[in-house]
Amino acid sequence: MEQALIWEKLEENKVKCNLCNFRCVIPEGKSGFCKVRINKGGVLYTLLDSYVSSYALDPVEKKPLNHFHPGSLVLSFGTWSCNFKCRGCQNWEISHFFSSEDEIRKRSEIITPNEAVKLTKNYGAQGIAWTYNEPTIWFEYTLEAAKLAKRESLYTIYVTNGSITTEALDLIGPYLDAFRVDIKGFSDEAYKKITPIFNWKKILETTIYAKRKWNMHIEVVTNIIPTINDNITELKSLAAWIRNELGKKTPWHVTRFFPYLDLSNLPPTSVETLEKVREIGLEQGLEFVYTGNIIGHPYEDTYCPHCKRRVIERHGFEIVENNTHNGKCNFCGEDLNIVE
Repeated sequence: MEQALIWEKLEENKVKCNLCNFRCVIPEGKSGFCKVRINKGGVLYTLLDSYVSSYALDPVEKKPLNHFHPGSLVLSFGTWSCNFKCRGCQNWEISHFFSSEDEIRKRSEIITPNEAVKLTKNYGAQGIAWTYNEPTIWFEYTLEAAKLAKRESLYTIYVTNGSITTEALDLIGPYLDAFRVDIKGFSDEAYKKITPIFNWKKILETTIYAKRKWNMHIEVVTNIIPTINDNITELKSLAAWIRNELGKKTPWHVTRFFPYLDLSNLPPTSVETLEKVREIGLEQGLEFVYTGNIIGHPYEDTYCPHCKRRVIERHGFEIVENNTHNGKCNFCGEDLNIVE
């Protein structure tokens, strides 16, 4: 086990983990909510070390990130467990997995941060992402890998539920380029139906902090789940929040839900619903709203908000045509908030 970062010692050999906004107070011999941070003798340790559950070479659009190095390849890494327990998680085999360090080791491929960066370069990827489960709980590993990646001129991405604390962001901020955040709903009721949660508004505060303090590239994803988070009033409020706090050029991905795990009784999101949510985003002043998980749909493409021309044509995660340069529209020069 590796000693954890970002925690404090309390009385009676308890510790307080300050890595995510659960801020678990952990008695000796117990773990936090994520199950992979353990109090041993009044010291907090992580069980995850260099244990990789899965990795894959992906187009960056799969994260999804549509305005961040479009068309590039990113090597994605995940580990075990999560600090959220989402009822419809499609990666539940790894994110809902809790066990001893010995069992985690048996099921893992051991890839050190240095080896991860070497693999990224060997695969010809332009960047590295931590995804599949929540990267915050793998903080020590991702921090070291991010530092090494930046030395090799690779970009870095967190695909996150937004639970990380500002203390943790201040450590990794200099080395993290993109913060692709899930905002799963915009009310206590919606979040309670999806996952046990601390005050969900902390996610909003953290996202604002990542942008304003560390100038990370932000893209927001909301998986639209029928009867759970598809309230039109709440989605209008979410779109307005993105516009006001992150900027009108911040991409908002509204993605199609498919029945899974404890939400298998629900139907897939209709295409009509996603198109309506997209219109809501545009009416609220957002300039880039994408429908996701509908291959071949015209609203997976990027349109210039000024001249209305299609500047990036996509089919699934593949770019068919790109008419941008230095983040601007080739036709009229409009700033598209694209990092290249």
